[in-house]
Amino acid sequence: MKIEKVEFHYLADDHIRDIGDGSQDALLVHVIMDDGSDGWGECEAAPLVSIAAWCCPMSHLACKPLKMSVIGFEINTPADICMLTEKVRRNSFDLLQADHTLSGIDIALWDMLGHKYGEPVWKLLGYDRAYPKTAYASQLFGDTPQMTYEKAVQSRKAGFRAAKFGWGPFGTRTVREDIAHIDAAREGLGDDLALMVDAGTVWGNDVKRASQVLSALRKARAVWLEEPFASGALKAYAELAATPGCERLLAAGEGAHNPDMAYNLIDFGGLGFIQIDTGRIGGISSAKKVAEYAEKTGITYVNHTFTTSLALSASIQPFAGLRSSSWCEFPVESAAPSRRLTKVRIMPDADGEILLPDMPGLGCEIDLSTIERFGREVTIQYEGETLWKAR
Repeated sequence: MKIEKVEFHYLADDHIRDIGDGSQDALLVHVIMDDGSDGWGECEAAPLVSIAAWCCPMSHLACKPLKMSVIGFEINTPADICMLTEKVRRNSFDLLQADHTLSGIDIALWDMLGHKYGEPVWKLLGYDRAYPKTAYASQLFGDTPQMTYEKAVQSRKAGFRAAKFGWGPFGTRTVREDIAHIDAAREGLGDDLALMVDAGTVWGNDVKRASQVLSALRKARAVWLEEPFASGALKAYAELAATPGCERLLAAGEGAHNPDMAYNLIDFGGLGFIQIDTGRIGGISSAKKVAEYAEKTGITYVNHTFTTSLALSASIQPFAGLRSSSWCEFPVESAAPSRRLTKVRIMPDADGEILLPDMPGLGCEIDLSTIERFGREVTIQYEGETLWKAR
């Protein structure tokens, strides 16, 4: 089978707010093969820039649009998808958005193969079974500690066994206010629910500032402190990890857009948890490599996702068969385009666990009416020629 066509669908909510919520828009990828087989994927990045990476004019040898590598490529086995990944990275080395665009294509190809052979993606990846994952309710900090407390109470009432709070005002004001949010989250969750905190890279590489919340995190029995710094700040991560009381507390990796970036965080950042977004790292193929490396090195692998059930399914596949990595991010505040994309949403069960469906591909059926409702018109032109047009 050869890749005949790749379609991109840009979905956006009616009003985009300036908050840390990536579910307000989405870029869906629909890959169609020459025999009619197809699959769906999703990119987790700025949608319009990702479309441009598909169709922009070639700049030079290592800066080619992805369509030059993808169209006509033959895909019959999982190994073929991995070969395509290497081809794209070789041909688009200097096109920095390439990995994000590749992610959605890669995911769609795995979905396509799963449907073609009647197997869920996790079986195509070589796993014998998919283990249940404990869902944590992933959400933004409230604007005030009281609002954070109320969100925590709601997570508890909804039956979750864990919750993560991130971004919002955390780290942008005083240390005292940060501690108040941490304490409020713990109080709202009660004693028995697990608590995670996401700083959203707010401290740059300021180790001293990050270390000022460590005692509060220990008191609140936080499972991890996520992304105190940007993914490339390995020196800062290592220094904070060496601080007494911070051993194995750090989590990061969602900003990694290739496996080597994730390996470096594991090897040199002092992490306890590596968090990978299949919609950024290059897709399921690349994420599976990191999951294998994490298992080998004793680091807990965690999915990163904050958008659709399609993205959620794709994010779990790479570590579905790892018993030792059992945490699963579950977004609870998704905007309408993300919430309504699939006809059936993947949800935690009565025990607060998520089990991937034993269905072909990613096990998600796209609701085309959602694309019709939230799809946006996109036209990319260059010197009078239309390079891309959708809707």
